[in-house]
Parts: sequence; structure tokens; C-alpha cells
Amino acid sequence: MVIHVVRPGDSLYRIAQLHGIPLPFLIQQNELHEPYRLTPGQTIVVPQPAKTYIVRRGDTLGSIAAQNSTTVMQLWQNNPQLGGTDRIQPGQMLVLSYGNKLGRFAVNGYAYPSIDLRVLRRTLPYLTYLSVFSVGFDNAGRILPFSAELLVRMARQYQVKPLLVLTTLGEDGQFSGERAHRLLNTPTARAALIENLAQVLAMQGFAGVDIDFEYVPPEDADAYAAFVRSVRERLSPAGYTVFAALAPKTSAAQQGLLYEAHDYAALGSAADRALLMTYEWGYTLSAPMAVAPINKVEQVVRFAVSQVPPNKLFMGIPNYGYDWALPYVQGQSRARSLGNVQAVEQAIQVGAPIHYDDTAQSPHYNYWRDRAEHEVWFEDARSIRAKLALAGEYQLAGVSIWNIMRYFPQLWLVLNSLYDIEKLG
Repeated sequence: MVIHVVRPGDSLYRIAQLHGIPLPFLIQQNELHEPYRLTPGQTIVVPQPAKTYIVRRGDTLGSIAAQNSTTVMQLWQNNPQLGGTDRIQPGQMLVLSYGNKLGRFAVNGYAYPSIDLRVLRRTLPYLTYLSVFSVGFDNAGRILPFSAELLVRMARQYQVKPLLVLTTLGEDGQFSGERAHRLLNTPTARAALIENLAQVLAMQGFAGVDIDFEYVPPEDADAYAAFVRSVRERLSPAGYTVFAALAPKTSAAQQGLLYEAHDYAALGSAADRALLMTYEWGYTLSAPMAVAPINKVEQVVRFAVSQVPPNKLFMGIPNYGYDWALPYVQGQSRARSLGNVQAVEQAIQVGAPIHYDDTAQSPHYNYWRDRAEHEVWFEDARSIRAKLALAGEYQLAGVSIWNIMRYFPQLWLVLNSLYDIEKLG
């Protein structure tokens, strides 16, 4: 795989010629659309398959897989244009395999139940776990009404383990430290929640739970870890997997309500797996900056592996960016969230060249609209490759994508070109 950075005067035809691949294949793999305009600094992923196949009349994905010692799942992964379906036609070129890969990752992806099912279907081949966000509970430990049966069923069809995300979100959509405190200090509610959780997982077909309690009061740190351990002790005999989501800390003594109750060592020991929420340095209310600058992410990962075995850890990767109007005014400015594909399309539309910050390993650009300057930070093929390399360097179990609601072709193209994706069936 080559990541081509567009230069002034480049065209898709020239890029395809330069790298010796068919133009339709380049367009198809990157899922580009007419009129195929480019902007300097944009990334185009140039796949370099080891083996390809031309579809013949009467072929099916199953027959092609059997003839070529591969699987339908690998055909879906290698050919994003299939969208997770079995629709092929004679004369179509399919990628059978890529060359030697750098390693193997488990991949978690977060989704809301409202996800476009076409986006979900084309994403599932690249996932090990699908974390459905989210379900809450009341003061008595009862699970609030929730159903994700269609997502669970689809996940199973693509050999993906569906996880239910358990949170302390309140009616206002915000994480409630008070709700966490009340639960953790009420034994009857805590016991009821664990039993109710076990019932919901069984009834709806989930394979496990991701516990995501944020802004837990610092004095409840031990109680929170004990709760996660109790959940695991109850669920593990039935074959369920328990994940814990961890705020991005760089030391055990890090202060702040988001961080203090997340004891990495205790939670890492209590859960089967731990998800590092390594994003939101740049966020809605912050000054303009990368959402997940690689130098900041590495500080978190370095601390995490000193507290938790690396083979338990998943590193978070954001699948979005932000657009800030300038000048930034602390306490007043609010950035607009946008998808990575949308960010590039906007840069092309306004004629903005894309720059790359080598320290943050993240793309960005500036443009003007309605007499106001804007600054945009997002993810591209280069930043994704850098994040995957970091997870590989620290020998982590995998990566966790927040979130998969918007389909980003280059994310999955880079991931699948470089790494095998763990499937648990």
C-alpha cells in the first residue's frame, strides 16, 4: 500500500499511471465520486494487491473463495466496493489477497442504534466487536428500555461480537457522576443491575458489555473497580466478555473529575479488556487542534502499558474532525463536527490546500466563509497509518473506533492493507 499525497497539477489519471494500477480500481477502492476534483495535500490510497481475480459468468463469492483458498469474509475485506454484499458481475476485478501484513489486530467499533444499515453492513467485515451505544439504568438498578436486536443479528452474520455499552448517561445526554455514586454505594441497586444486565445480554444476544462510567467521583475509584470485577465474575462463567472504557490518563496522579476514579491498574485487572479513549484533545469547546495528536496519544499508551498488560488494551481512534470559526474565544466558541470525507470535500469546494502537522501527525487546513476564517482538523490515511503503527509498536490487542456512524473508506483500506483483522465468529 502506498499513500499518495496530491501535489499541484495531479489528477487521478496521473496518479494511477504513476503507480501502475487501473484508474477504475483506484477510484473504486478510495470510493471517489465525479467530477473527481482533488486538492493539494489530499491523500489517495494506492492498494498493492498480491493477487487479483476477474469474475466470470456463473461465479459466486463462495465459489471464488473456494477456488482460491480464501474466505468470503476476506473477499469482503479486500473489496470494499462490495459493501458486504454478494453482488458481483462478470469482468469485475476482485482483490484476493495483499502481501505480508504487519500484524493482527482486534477491532472494536462504536455505533448508535440509529446507524444507517448500509454503513453498518459495509463496516462489519472489518470489525471484531460492535459496541452498541448505549444503555442506562435507574436508581433501583433496572435497565432502561433498549433494543438493538437488528444490529446484534447483523453483527453475528459477519462474525462480529456485539457488545452492549453500559453508561451513566442521564436524561440530558450527559454522563452523571451522581448516578454512578448512587449505584456504587447502594449494594441492592448494584446487585440488581448486574443481574438485570445478565438477563438483557442473554435476551438480546449480546456477547458482552463495555462499561463506560465517566466523571465518577474520585472517592468511588475502588468501588468502581470492584463493580467492574463483580460484573466480570457474574458474566464470565456464561462466556461473556467485559470491557472497561478508560479516560486518557498519562499518570496515576492525574487530576480532574474525568480521570481520578479511572484507576488503570485496578480496572485493567477487573475487566477482560480495556478501551483507551484516546481522542477529544481537540473538541467542541477547545481551541483548534488535532482530535487525537499522536504525541499526546502515545503519552497515554505509554502509561497504560505500565499499568495494564498490552494484550488487554485497545487504543481509541477518532473517525471525525472539527471545524472552528476564528478567532477562537474561550468559553464562547463551539466547533462543528464533521466526517473525514466531508472535511476533504469541503477543502476541495473552497479551494483550500491541506497541510500535515508532523508533531500531531494530523491533517488540517484553513479557509474563509462569510468573511470569517475557519480552521479544520480531521483524519486521513497518513494519520490513520500513524495511529495503527503506534498500537502495533506497543503490541496492543487492537484499536477501537469512535465511531462508525460515518463511513470513511481510507480508514478501512489502510487497516486492511496493513493488518489482519481478528474474527471470533
